[in-house]
Amino acid sequence: MNRALEQLTKQDASGHSVRHGLDSEGEQARVSGLNFELASVNNPASFTQKYTDVKSEKDALLKIAHGTTTLAFKFKGGIIVATDSRATAGNVIASQTVKKVIEINPYLLGTMAGGAADCQYWERVLGMQCRLHELRHKKRISVAAASKILVNLVLQYNGMGLSMGTMIAGWDEKGPGLFYVDSEGQRLENALFSVGSGSTFAYGVLDTGYRYDLEPEEAIDLGRRAIFHATHRDAFSGGVVRLYWVKEDGWVALPLEDVSELYYQYHPEVKTTTATESPLTFAQA
Repeated sequence: MNRALEQLTKQDASGHSVRHGLDSEGEQARVSGLNFELASVNNPASFTQKYTDVKSEKDALLKIAHGTTTLAFKFKGGIIVATDSRATAGNVIASQTVKKVIEINPYLLGTMAGGAADCQYWERVLGMQCRLHELRHKKRISVAAASKILVNLVLQYNGMGLSMGTMIAGWDEKGPGLFYVDSEGQRLENALFSVGSGSTFAYGVLDTGYRYDLEPEEAIDLGRRAIFHATHRDAFSGGVVRLYWVKEDGWVALPLEDVSELYYQYHPEVKTTTATESPLTFAQA
């Protein structure tokens, strides 16, 4: 039997099959047809935890390298989603052009933090499930239901090496919605989130400048500034700032901005000079 169905289905005291953790809109989380080869041992989860660095186990054979900065927050004009674009493999910069925002549908976005492969794969599966919901129910899926499907998907493999911390942002019949979902099975709703190794620096900027009644220009600048300061202080974040604005009629992608150029925008007192303009001087003995 499909492992996903086995883990979502349990027997109650009377012997009837019951499903746990699914609401009426979340039944798509049955994910029929999704099978993964697991370790051929009695307890695959324990085996994977022993040899995979899930929670910084020092003796793990497989070390998962991750680092990023992503954020999202609600304001009166919708939701701002902002990320950096650097991917690292340990102490090596693997790429400066990673797209860490996954466009699930024209009204729904997901962010990537943790293992890039895990986030990309499961959020693409989520996109498939959201489309199936539209075909079945003749209406767009809610942000809450989409986040519930995602948490049910990853919870089936809890403790088996997934590394994933994502935000689901979108607009539905109830208005803007923002949820945080991770591979440990957490699902939280809030007006503001930041995820990744640079999130502590981003939170410092967000806590200073965030308020719900921001104008669109102010909200965009706040998201840009928070990502920039995180990339300036966190070695695992960098590249460009990628911004999205989620509105009632769908999300809009804003122009990319290089963080190295933003440094001079947010530090106007720093002047660039050439060797002839500022020659080297040597101290006299």
